[in-house]
Amino acid sequence: MVKIMTTTDVYQVTARPSGKYWHVEVPAINRVTQARNAREVEVTAKDLISIMTGEENPSVSVSYAVSPEVSEHLRRVQEAHQAEDAARQTAAKELRTAARILRDDEHLTLSDVGAVLGVSHQRAHQLLTS
Repeated sequence: MVKIMTTTDVYQVTARPSGKYWHVEVPAINRVTQARNAREVEVTAKDLISIMTGEENPSVSVSYAVSPEVSEHLRRVQEAHQAEDAARQTAAKELRTAARILRDDEHLTLSDVGAVLGVSHQRAHQLLTS
């Protein structure tokens, strides 16, 4: 029996490489299909759901099942992005602090603050007012 979901539900779809194709699984309707490439996975899944349930334009969330090796590399990418975000936040904080010291303690003009920091005087003003 096919499970009928409401239009507010999101169908979870898992796609995994299988030779030249992608094996596309939709557990909520207990059905599978295949797609020729990753770009077709979502469309193929939506078509399958529509055929099986009669629902027009169902919402789907696609997860790609890949090898543990690829998963590990993707985990490392995510960690690197998080570290990059943290480093950017730290750099921005340090730049604001340097701008305040140059302006308040060393009494430099906005133009001079910008020159020392390697930014425009407009950016120096933004740093001082943020």
